[in-house]
Amino acid sequence: MLVPDTALASATTASNTSLRAYLHGLPGVDEVGARARAADLSTRSIKTTAKAEAIDLAIRMVDLTTLEGADTAGKVRALAGKAKHPDPADPSVPRVAAVCVYSDLVAVAVEALAGSGVGVASVATAFPSGRAPLEAKLIDTRRAVADGAGEIDMVIDRGAFLSGDYVKVHDEIVAVKEACGSAHLKVILETGELVTYDNVRRASWLAMHAGADFIKTSTGKVAPAATLPVTLIMLEAVRDFRAATGRQIGVKPAGGIRTTKDAIKNLVLVNETAGSDWLDPAWFRLGASSLLNDLLMQRTKLTTGTYSGPDYYTLD
Repeated sequence: MLVPDTALASATTASNTSLRAYLHGLPGVDEVGARARAADLSTRSIKTTAKAEAIDLAIRMVDLTTLEGADTAGKVRALAGKAKHPDPADPSVPRVAAVCVYSDLVAVAVEALAGSGVGVASVATAFPSGRAPLEAKLIDTRRAVADGAGEIDMVIDRGAFLSGDYVKVHDEIVAVKEACGSAHLKVILETGELVTYDNVRRASWLAMHAGADFIKTSTGKVAPAATLPVTLIMLEAVRDFRAATGRQIGVKPAGGIRTTKDAIKNLVLVNETAGSDWLDPAWFRLGASSLLNDLLMQRTKLTTGTYSGPDYYTLD
């Protein structure tokens, strides 16, 4: 699916009528085909050396996340320590991509991760609902960036999207992107609330067009979250967007990815759908909290032949 640059340009010139015509003019998703393709790819088997490489790659792609009302500075510091040294007994384990926290804890994470190479991401824009005035969303974003966040995970207004107010969704993404400055912007679609696969495709294109550096499935607070068919559709979108515009956009599935098998299924999906260019933490992330421990257990099993057990690792 290749969308001409001229269509992309005219679609963002301000009216809901033009945006609706553009977004609803995208080819419809074959839902049965998407599910079948995702199911087929999920059966691919990866063994021995390739599996070890896949586990290390998955670890490097993890956005280690804590997004609870009871989060504390101490918890964030502990999470930062784990992000830098996932297994203190094994220095060969790679560090994760980033730690993701609420905006009021960004400064704590930045201090704890200084010089480590682990990024700091912050959810903003009235996460997880997205229901706040734009002014409040921009203040939240600017605060997180000022405190040192290098990545902002924003949520779209799903009510506006579902009611057809595409201009509002588009313009809010544009405004938040501007407020990010040099920080990367991940746009959370909350696909579990978008109802149809066609809406997932439309929201993906709208977000990319508005300036997203990444498109992200979910907040992790709504089910279903990062299903393989939804991730497949988003990977197709970034692949086709690059073909049409020359600009590469990342993808971040988040929510419900808990096991090494889940992570590897996603890596296979990336390779077979978007291609190897996306097999890099710069272009693909895994939003997770419990996933890292399972990756570490499976890594130890490959290395030593025995499981170390879940109690060996810290709880996140």
